[in-house]
Amino acid sequence: MKKRMYIIPIFIPHLGCPFKCVFCNQNLITGQQKEITEEYVRETIETHLKTFPKNAEIQVSFFGGSFTGIPLDKQKLYLGIAKEYLDKGKIDAIRLSTRPDYIDSKILENLKRYRVSVIELGVQSMEDDVLLKSRRGHASEDVVKAVNLIRQYHFKLGLQLMIGLPGDNLEKSLNTAYKIVELKPDFVRIYPTLVIKNTYLERMYKEGRYRPLTLQEAVETSKKMYIIFIKNDIEVIRIGLQTTENINYGKDVVAGPFHPAIGQLVESNVILDVLKNIMEREKLRDKKITIFCNKNYLSTVVGQKKVNKNFLEEMYEVEVKFKTSDKLFGDKIVICSDKKIIRFSVTEFIKNNF
Repeated sequence: MKKRMYIIPIFIPHLGCPFKCVFCNQNLITGQQKEITEEYVRETIETHLKTFPKNAEIQVSFFGGSFTGIPLDKQKLYLGIAKEYLDKGKIDAIRLSTRPDYIDSKILENLKRYRVSVIELGVQSMEDDVLLKSRRGHASEDVVKAVNLIRQYHFKLGLQLMIGLPGDNLEKSLNTAYKIVELKPDFVRIYPTLVIKNTYLERMYKEGRYRPLTLQEAVETSKKMYIIFIKNDIEVIRIGLQTTENINYGKDVVAGPFHPAIGQLVESNVILDVLKNIMEREKLRDKKITIFCNKNYLSTVVGQKKVNKNFLEEMYEVEVKFKTSDKLFGDKIVICSDKKIIRFSVTEFIKNNF
């Protein structure tokens, strides 16, 4: 059985980044205010290690900021500490986040020396007008160059995307998704844009020059992108910012499609599309059906506030019961009616039918 992965997050807000993207306030987004000292890095690692179960897969991850843009001596300090734990077998990998325009051969050779294995690039969009309006400071061609170079050095690659940026729309977000598929990353993250306090985007919003996505729009766009990635064997590891004490309405989120479980909303919506497709394809018109899945998958399949259950019952005039089975794993689902038993994996169904 695949080991469960545990992340030791070390946030380095704004270190190494000379740009001020319209949406960005890293101190608020990460909740990180402390100075990043050697003692802080060691303390963070040690504290997290005490909480993890034995035989877990553990990664030290440098998030926020633009890691490869910080002074080289700082990079070596932070990576050297993480490498100590890696060499001792206390962690399994080192990963970091950075910008596409802060990647070159010299940088990547240094990361190899410290046994970094995963690089995440903040791409946000592959539409140049969106990047310009968001004040990213790089173009889409910088993304392509960085990805090609990272591939030459055999790092595992993740790409972080944002939807709903200034100048963005559904068509541009989907075009970005298709361009990302061509780059063949190992995984992606999708972040619907939120208006955060003390950002230029907040000013644009208050002056009426920016309209954030609604929650429904964010879910629909994320769902379409999710399906594109799944069909092309690219894992979507997260949708939406991690909720913190400050990342919440009434705190530092001024406006935008914030939801503490937006990833589950998206996945539930995808599952509903799959279930509707099967109901139509198999012409299931029985008065009662039972849907089985793993207990950890149940709330996603049923949908928040039973939205999927309610939709199916109203749309198809059928009584739907949901039950769990210890014999089903991951995204495997079984639909049972009086006449049929239908077994499928949501992922495989998407790949073969969407």
